Order: sequence, then structure tokens, then C-alpha cells
Amino acid sequence: MPELPEVETTVRGIAPFLVGQRLNTVTIHQPSLRWPIPASIETRLSGAICHQVIRRAKYLIFETSHGDVLAHLGMSGSFRLSDPESPRKTHDHIEITVGDLVLRYHDPRRFGCFLWLADAQAQALLATLGPEPLSDAFTGRWLYTQARRRQVAVKNFIMSNPVVVGVGNIYASESLFFAGIHPNRAACRISEARYEHLAQQIRVVLERAINSGGTTLRDFVNGQGEPGYFQQTLQVYGRAGEPCRQCHTPIQSAVIGGRNSYFCKVCQR
Repeated sequence: MPELPEVETTVRGIAPFLVGQRLNTVTIHQPSLRWPIPASIETRLSGAICHQVIRRAKYLIFETSHGDVLAHLGMSGSFRLSDPESPRKTHDHIEITVGDLVLRYHDPRRFGCFLWLADAQAQALLATLGPEPLSDAFTGRWLYTQARRRQVAVKNFIMSNPVVVGVGNIYASESLFFAGIHPNRAACRISEARYEHLAQQIRVVLERAINSGGTTLRDFVNGQGEPGYFQQTLQVYGRAGEPCRQCHTPIQSAVIGGRNSYFCKVCQR
């Protein structure tokens, strides 16, 4: 699933080609995503001027003169800019022509979304989101206060959207490794100082991933159709049985909260 760095990479890739431009035509080829695409989007959004493309958590927000749209990449989605003459792929469900380019939304599993931001469904999706991990509001102190009396594993804790947005399975595993914290440790049994270190590592890991264009494990490509390269530097995620890059102990894996988790039993306590 595309996580925060992949969404941020997408936003940075497509925004320069959309902002200030007219969305000439909007064509919905498949309206049945995770939630049905509103029937009015195709006609109402056509001809709109795009004012801004921003990210909130793992969502993209297209701010336009005809209303704002909330989009999500789901499990396998991607936005990419193409030549209008290039053939449309089977799972290209949305096409938006902008100047001499077309922005296509591709989603084989159809688990993404494309909704009016003002609609109740979209507002509900945003209502409980916590602070952005790259913002000043996200600190070790915040994590420490939120973790009081929370017996849940710290990995699940930092993957909870009301606590902090956008820290998915890959980046939670990597951040906990760099912070030296075992992913199964109870959230309430971590000191404020260790949470401060963890908050710093979450920021560092996410920024590195963004600068590398995200992580491509299966389907993700950026706005130009290119894969991300952060997977080449992964320390623990997906490396079960391989030697830890710090101590050479084999990386362990375990299911925590229903998700595969990866860690070093020596480096993480």
C-alpha cells in the first residue's frame, strides 16, 4: 500500500503540471472504487482551474475553482502524467486532461477513492486524523502523553492515525529499528526521552524515503511512472533471516496487530 512518502512523492510530481492550469476534461471510466465516485465530478470538475495539490496524511487534495476533491491511492493506486496519445491501460479509471498531458488514475484493486472534499464521506475520513509527522506539532512529548495507560504494542500505536498520520507498516518498522525500540514493547512502557528519539527517527526515515521517491514493493510509481528506490536502503522491513546491518544478528519477523513486523532482537529493546 502506498504510504506517506509515496503520496508526498506523487503530489510533488504532479503539482507543477496542474497548479494554475485548467482541467480541460474529466472522464470517469470506472466509478466503482472503494466508495462510488460522485456522478457530478465528471461534469462539474471539467473546466475547473487547479489552485493547489496538497497532501493530508495519505490523502491527496485537489483544490480547484469548482470545488475540492479528496483522493486516496488505496492498496495499489497511482496517479501518473502521460501523453494523451498513449493507450489507456485496463485499470486507468480516471483521466484528466491538462494542457497537452493527461493525468491518469490507475488502480487494479479499485480500493482508492475520489470524492468531493465537502461531502460527509470525505469529512468523516479526515475527522480523526492526528498531527503530521513532519510538522512541529509532532513531538516526543506528544507521543508520550498519548501513550499513557496504552498497553498496545508501540508499533501499532505509531501506526494509529489519531496518534500520528501516515506512518504505515514499512516506515514504522524502519523507524523503530533506528530508535532501538522493540516493536512489541507496550506503548505505555517507553520513556519520554525514548519517544523524543523515536519522533526524530520517524521524521528522518520519512524524509529519506521522500527524497528517494518512496518505496516500490509491488505497484507504486510516481507521477512520471517511475518506481521509488527507498527499498534499497531498508534496514529490517522484508529482510527476515538476513543479517542486521549493525550487529549481523538475523532479522526476526513476527505478526503484531495482524501485520508482519521486522526487527533485530539485539539492537531493539
